[in-house]
Amino acid sequence: MDVRGFLTAAEERGWLRHVTVTVDPHLELARVVHALGEEPMRFTSVKGWGGVVVAGLCSRRRHFALALGIEEQELMPALLAALRAPSVPQVVEVAPCQEVVIAGPDVDLGRLPLVTHFEGDGGPYVTAGVAVINDPDLGRNLSYHRLMRVGRRCFTARLVEGRGAHRAWRAVDGDLPMAVCIGAPLAVQLAAAMSPAPGVDEMAIANALHPVPTVRAVGSDLVVPAETEIVLEGRLTHDLGDEGPFVDLTQTRDTVRQQPFFVVDRITHRKDPIYQALLPGGDEHRLLMGMPREPTIYDAVSRVCACRDVVLTRGGGHWLHAVVRIDKRSPDDGRAAIMAAFQGHTSLKHVVVVDGEVDAADPHAVEWAVATRFQADRDLVVLHDQPSSSLDPSALHVPGEKARTTKMGLDATTPWDTPTGPSRPEDYAAVEYGAVDVADYLGDRREPDASDA
Repeated sequence: MDVRGFLTAAEERGWLRHVTVTVDPHLELARVVHALGEEPMRFTSVKGWGGVVVAGLCSRRRHFALALGIEEQELMPALLAALRAPSVPQVVEVAPCQEVVIAGPDVDLGRLPLVTHFEGDGGPYVTAGVAVINDPDLGRNLSYHRLMRVGRRCFTARLVEGRGAHRAWRAVDGDLPMAVCIGAPLAVQLAAAMSPAPGVDEMAIANALHPVPTVRAVGSDLVVPAETEIVLEGRLTHDLGDEGPFVDLTQTRDTVRQQPFFVVDRITHRKDPIYQALLPGGDEHRLLMGMPREPTIYDAVSRVCACRDVVLTRGGGHWLHAVVRIDKRSPDDGRAAIMAAFQGHTSLKHVVVVDGEVDAADPHAVEWAVATRFQADRDLVVLHDQPSSSLDPSALHVPGEKARTTKMGLDATTPWDTPTGPSRPEDYAAVEYGAVDVADYLGDRREPDASDA
């Protein structure tokens, strides 16, 4: 489902908010999106922009389920199936995303409604753009890179060290062609946030989630989603400039770095294009980036024990903290799940492993499991000097290198004191009160009398 199809379906369900007063993309628009709870919303009057701006498309799991044509509880199985069996998308000759082509001196990024989110930001940013590059060794790669406008045709692009686009950029001597897709189909946005094995094409993962026709870019060999709203075609150069400050996933201000320039050679778009905005550090940002990591953790844990569920928590920015639910079948399953979880998502900092009857999405239930089943001298795993996330301000940051941190895992599963399980499992079970009908005790029912006979 493309963005337009999603907006129509969201409108039918009463999910879509309409903002008709004129809004300034400099600071004001972001504040309105935040104040309205990041629900799907449509701005029809944006200062300096003749079209529509939308936001909040990726803020709820139910939105992705709607776009993929499945139920919300089917998201995890669908992501796992697509990750395990990607499907190469069709390439078409004519595409909506190329209905209008702007090239050369006519390119002016100032005409786009790029949003400045906070006082102190380095500049206006593209935050919902899916970047498409071809790695010279591994093939096509989709990923997210925030883009800070620094000129009429130029951005600085944040490339996370050691990841796909950064490796490809380092591997080429000249400029690296890149296309940035704004308002891509939601299946593409979801797949671009996943971290499959090197060489696995995220576009094929997107196509396995929901059919995604593609088209060759106007000015390069890159292939982009045909139903994207706006495509910025250009190249990553090896010249560097300031990028940032920028408030990132954890709602903390990221530092200024020297990052490559992304020079835009042409802009293609649909007629009456829709620009998609996304609040950095908001629910949409956290869910979009974090939810696709849940199946990669699930897949890794499933290789070592019986995994039931994975939840990246809101307090951890849907990025740094996870809860893993397993069916424990051997004494070491909890520890094995901890180690596998860190392999399944290398930016993960803390993980809690719980038993199958504990709701991984309920913070109260998880804390109860830690309180009643965990002993630090027995169940704590500490890993020193590990690769970390640049989003964690407490990690060790060295310019140009992967951040480093100490990671922690808590095995909050029921401890086994025999080879087959706990000798007294009842000691670890929550005891529930029996049910009663409260109407019997609050005077809401009268006793039958003779007149009722």
